[in-house]
Amino acid sequence: MDQAIKKNKSNVLSLIIPCYKQEKTIRENLKRVEKVLKTLPLDYEIIVIVDGDVDQTAKVVKELKNKKIRIYENKINSGKGFAVKEGVLKAEGDIIGFIDSGLDLDPTGITMLLDYMKLHDADIVVGSKTHPDSKVNYPLYRRIISFGARFITQFLFGFSVLDTQVGLKMFKRKVAKDVFPRLLVKKFAFDIEMLAVANVLGYSKIYEAPVKLSFKPGSISSGKLFKILLRTLWDTLAIFYRIKILKYYRKSNKENWVSE
Repeated sequence: MDQAIKKNKSNVLSLIIPCYKQEKTIRENLKRVEKVLKTLPLDYEIIVIVDGDVDQTAKVVKELKNKKIRIYENKINSGKGFAVKEGVLKAEGDIIGFIDSGLDLDPTGITMLLDYMKLHDADIVVGSKTHPDSKVNYPLYRRIISFGARFITQFLFGFSVLDTQVGLKMFKRKVAKDVFPRLLVKKFAFDIEMLAVANVLGYSKIYEAPVKLSFKPGSISSGKLFKILLRTLWDTLAIFYRIKILKYYRKSNKENWVSE
């Protein structure tokens, strides 16, 4: 990492990009992200977490030889939540965020989230499909899933956030470093756990910002989708249990979740 960044973290954005099977798109997507980051009135670092040694994603990123990019490789695929947490723990900036590597989301949303953070002095800003200024194109079944997730999270946790699942979020450094070491969910419900824990810890200044999203359909089968939904529901109930019954995330249980 550049020495200038280390000396002046207050003017640095650390952007985490978790990757899995992105060898065909990661080069162009990193260029799209950096084109936006270069327009910002602050310095930046990009932290690429390659979550699983299954293709040439890491090789492609290394070939860019970009000093603004730090890359870390996990031999085994552990999940997006695991990769983002790893990136947060390594981040140096005063603002820490992440964006999905597939770029269904337009990376110009990064600028919008940062504007919201500055305007509201926010603890957390999340991209939201439900924001009235968002422009989204995604299928009906995804809308139904989002509605179901919204109902469950509001019922269990009392969230004011309407959309927990968009893969673009920004945090003050203090908030990210406080919240992420406590997280256990490695895959689909990690966004829910992250916001639930932030709420438990008293970080109430959470805002939703508009995004541009164009869903890129994959080859996921109905059977696999059902398993994902079932696992997400199970993890969400486990989060509720840890919060309400075990009081797991409190500082008194620090020996269980503190990072090295």
